[in-house]
Amino acid sequence: MSHLQILLFALILDYFIGDPHTIWARFPHPAVTMGRMISWLEERLNSGRFLTAKGIATIFVLSVIALALGLGIRWLPDFGILELIIVTILLAHNSLVKHVRDVYEALALSLDAGRTAVARIVGRDVTNLDESNVARAAVESAAENFSDAVMAPVFWYLILGLPGLLFYKMINTADSMIGHRTQRYKQFGFGAAKLDDIVNWIPARLCGALMCLVHRSRSSFEIMMTDATLHASPNAGWPEAAMAATLDITLAGPRVYDGHLSDDSYINPRGRRDLTRDDINSALLVLRKTWFGLVALIALAVFLVWLL
Repeated sequence: MSHLQILLFALILDYFIGDPHTIWARFPHPAVTMGRMISWLEERLNSGRFLTAKGIATIFVLSVIALALGLGIRWLPDFGILELIIVTILLAHNSLVKHVRDVYEALALSLDAGRTAVARIVGRDVTNLDESNVARAAVESAAENFSDAVMAPVFWYLILGLPGLLFYKMINTADSMIGHRTQRYKQFGFGAAKLDDIVNWIPARLCGALMCLVHRSRSSFEIMMTDATLHASPNAGWPEAAMAATLDITLAGPRVYDGHLSDDSYINPRGRRDLTRDDINSALLVLRKTWFGLVALIALAVFLVWLL
C-alpha cells in the first residue's frame, strides 16, 4: 500500500475504532513508551548547570531515536500492515472526541463534574470556572488538539512517512511533558517547546484553513487571519480562531495558570461570550466536518494517483 492508502485507511480505522482499552490495559501505548523515555532522561539530566543545552541534547537524541525506529520498521518483512497499525494508533481523533464529549456529558450532571472532566484536557486552573468558561476551555482544547492529534500527524506522515510520524509524536509528547514555562522546565524544556512550535507551524495553519473551508465561510477565514496572531501560542491561535469564527463565539482571554492570571487577548471578541454545554457539541460537529474534509482530500489524492 502507498502512504496515501495507508493514511486513508488509518484515518477511517481511528475514527470508528480508536484505541481499544482492552489492548492498552495489557500493553503500553506507544505514546506512553515515549513518555517513559522522556521522563527517564529528564530525571537524570534536569539538574545542575547548562539545563538549556541538556534539554536541547535530550530532544535531539529522542528525535534521532524516533526517526531511526521508523526507518527500521520499514526494513521489516510485510511492514505495510504493521505501518497501518502504527499510523492508526498514533492518530487520535477518536480519543480527542471522547475526551471533549466527556466534558459535555459531565456538565449535564453538575458544574463540579464538568470542571473535573475539563481538567483532564487543559492545563489551566479550573477551580473557579463557571459553566461558560468550562465550555470555553473544552472548545479551545477541541480546536487546538485537532491540529496536534490529527492534522500534524497526517502532515508529517505525508512528508516523511512513518519516520516523520514517529518524529512528530516524540516531539509533541516531549512538549506536553517538559515544554512548560514552570520553574522546573523553563530551561530544560526550552528545546522541546521551540521544536514543537516549528513542527506544528504549517499543520496549525492548514488546520485552521480547512475548518473555514469545509464551512464555506469567507468571513471565518478573514477572522482567522486577523485574530490568530492574538493568541499567546504561535500555532494554537489558528485552529482556535477558525473555531471561534465558525461558531461565532469568543475564545481565549485571561486564564489562571499556577495561581497567576494571564493577560491573553480574546479571539473573535465580537462573538458571543456566554457559552453553554451546547457549544461543546457544536465544536465536535466542526471537528467532524473538518475530519470528513480531510478524508475527502486524501481519498481524492488516492484516486488521482490511481488514475495516473
